[in-house]
Amino acid sequence: MSDLRELYQEVIAEHNKNPRNFRWMEDANRMAIGVNPLCGDKLTVYLKVDDQDNVTDMSFEGSGCAISVSSASIMTQMLKGKKVQEAEKLFNTFHEAVTLDNRQPDLEGLGKIAALAGVKAYPSRVKCATLSWHTMHAALEGEEWASTE
Repeated sequence: MSDLRELYQEVIAEHNKNPRNFRWMEDANRMAIGVNPLCGDKLTVYLKVDDQDNVTDMSFEGSGCAISVSSASIMTQMLKGKKVQEAEKLFNTFHEAVTLDNRQPDLEGLGKIAALAGVKAYPSRVKCATLSWHTMHAALEGEEWASTE
């Protein structure tokens, strides 16, 4: 478990310091704003989805704590090039990994986002880690807003 916590801290620090895909996307065809009222995080997630349901581009912008920024950064890297259905499956898998108490997460199945499964040890931070994922899900569903409340 200490290895996971160490990885968790390293990944969060790196992605917070140098977030990937942190930019406004002019030609996005899906977009949603997500808020975490508990800690003040506010992110906008942009997606470009083609006619074959491929996520061809993805980015985010906004402000938030290190965990929410890191999670959004990793998420955008993971989901580019995926089918919408695969993105939704990863959303569900990640959400279950950080919210279900009695389940050991499938770290291999989570890919890079597995490092954030360590947030489960800090219940007050789970909403920070899942904010961008809920926002992405809302954008794919055609909703303009997502909240962790």
